[in-house]
Amino acid sequence: MNITENSVVRFHYTLTDAAGSELESSREGEPMSYLHGAGNIIPGLEKALEGRGAGDTFQVTIEPAEAYGEKAEPNIQRVSAKHFRDPRKLKPGQVIGLQTREGPVQVTVVKVGRFNVDVDASHPLAGQTLTFDIEIVEVRESSTEEQAHGHVHGPGGVQH
Repeated sequence: MNITENSVVRFHYTLTDAAGSELESSREGEPMSYLHGAGNIIPGLEKALEGRGAGDTFQVTIEPAEAYGEKAEPNIQRVSAKHFRDPRKLKPGQVIGLQTREGPVQVTVVKVGRFNVDVDASHPLAGQTLTFDIEIVEVRESSTEEQAHGHVHGPGGVQH
């Protein structure tokens, strides 16, 4: 079965930056799972996976516009220190997860003060050209429930 709209795809990946430095990899753990066409992964990677099948291995380089966007002006926001478990342990340049009304986001710590923490809400990989080394592990049809929810259920997905 080839990857088409509403396919559930499980794949391993290794992500490197333009200098060839490894940024992250799934190969030591479970493969990543996503619902194709639901906007769950970056657009350039989803386009590169379209039409491929289980067992395919390939490498794709994705420009910022099809990844996490161009690096814009820093999106600095001041957040009350009470929203962090232990703000004294935070250091400038550290990437952390922050819960927002729109869901979890990754932010970069810019400055830690006594009462506030300044963070840059721009994605840490914005402006970077990224290369993915991909191995597709499984492709299957999605369930009606997965399509309605817009994400994968079960192993590698959401457990309801």
